[in-house]
Amino acid sequence: MSAERADRAERDAGDDLPPNPIDAPGTRESDWRAWPGLGALSALAHDNWRSAVVVAAHPDDEVLGVGGLLSLLAASGVRLRLVAVTDGEASHPDIADAAALAARRVRETGAALEALGAGDVEIVRLGMPDTALAAREGELTQALKEASAGFQVCLAPWEADAHSDHEAAGRAAAAAGLRPYFYPIWAWHWARPGDGRLPWERASRICLPPAVLARKREAIGCFTSQLEPRAAGLEAVLPPGIVAHFTREYEVLFR
Repeated sequence: MSAERADRAERDAGDDLPPNPIDAPGTRESDWRAWPGLGALSALAHDNWRSAVVVAAHPDDEVLGVGGLLSLLAASGVRLRLVAVTDGEASHPDIADAAALAARRVRETGAALEALGAGDVEIVRLGMPDTALAAREGELTQALKEASAGFQVCLAPWEADAHSDHEAAGRAAAAAGLRPYFYPIWAWHWARPGDGRLPWERASRICLPPAVLARKREAIGCFTSQLEPRAAGLEAVLPPGIVAHFTREYEVLFR
């Protein structure tokens, strides 16, 4: 997850959304938990998966969106490859050393994968510019086609997540012919329970046993650069209200 705004409060959503819904007040996790629609989603069958490639627009996307599933797959001996599209250097506006931030986020990803029990994941780093993927979509499509060759399943950011990089990565995965399972990130912030803009008819969920959920929570905690307040009085990229969306006992995918 990479910030496209300077500040965002986590509180109840209003009736009107600005052009970019990420900038609107967010839906509380308690509202999502109270909605029976999530509990009614069918379980995703992944027992027959033998290989999976995961596309992450930024460091932490893969852990937030499908960290629990990654842990389950790794424990089952599934071959895993992570395609890290950017190194997330744009998450802190006006930082003096973006390269140092990128290196830190790469290290955080490694620590998070270890926490998930997925430290042996193959990692392909594309090094594309954070917040500028839409302009490189053709190149990204080709890169994903090459990086995913021979893999059975693709997991990618949702192509309508309202974050330009997430959407570009999702579109590129689809254009590469991968027919991905999409994981939402920012949608949990800007959407509402029962929201007609989300494809609930194509949604399924993965239940996370307590030990797996504990590993996911530990993995999220590895991204200290995103959890700590930023300079110039900016809040963390991942304040507690946002993190709460990703510490449920299940994850949701769209097909």
